[in-house]
Amino acid sequence: MNPAPESLEDCIDSYIPNEHADVVVFPCLVDIPLCLELGMVTGAQYGRAENYGAFTGDISLQIMSEIGCTWVLCGHSERRRYHLETDADIIKQAEKALELGMQPIVCIGETQEERQAGAEQVVIRRQMSDLPEGITLAYEPVWAIGTGQTATPAQAQDMHAFIRSLLPADARDGTRILYGGSVNGQNAESLLLQPDIDGALVGGAALKPDEFGKIVQAAVRMTERL
Repeated sequence: MNPAPESLEDCIDSYIPNEHADVVVFPCLVDIPLCLELGMVTGAQYGRAENYGAFTGDISLQIMSEIGCTWVLCGHSERRRYHLETDADIIKQAEKALELGMQPIVCIGETQEERQAGAEQVVIRRQMSDLPEGITLAYEPVWAIGTGQTATPAQAQDMHAFIRSLLPADARDGTRILYGGSVNGQNAESLLLQPDIDGALVGGAALKPDEFGKIVQAAVRMTERL
């Protein structure tokens, strides 16, 4: 629920995809037209599975697709927490997005209490149950979102490897698993070096063009090493 950076037109290079890295932005609703106009690959932060109807305050994936969004976040931890979205809700959203030709990024991850109880793998297994194939996954350790804490590269890699192991064997290599948890220009490269981390779901740092640009350049360097 943050506005786009001021004078976005002057710092657009930080947000445009290049031949080495895919870059997608997920602005607040009112900034989507501007991002599309500037040529950014643009996604929705949320979309309801029903096409139309009396759901005041919501917006459908159908409408987001019609205005030009090609990606959508499904089940972000804040949607799960503040809007009580269930695993079943998120499955419906992901399936609808795929039906519309959109690419869903399904967010999964454990809270601090769940990790302290040693239940992180149980939580991940439940959240991944019955998800459709053809999606992108984003592992969000909820305890590392907006707190300044970040999972160590080893912790993140362990969870990403576990997530990949839960995928069907024929989908493991082709499924992108992003890391999302206080990613910034300083830690991006060490995270992206991990073999099972395919990219980053960036939060607050995305509002700072220079900082976000550093993350994109870290991704480019990782790609060039392949």
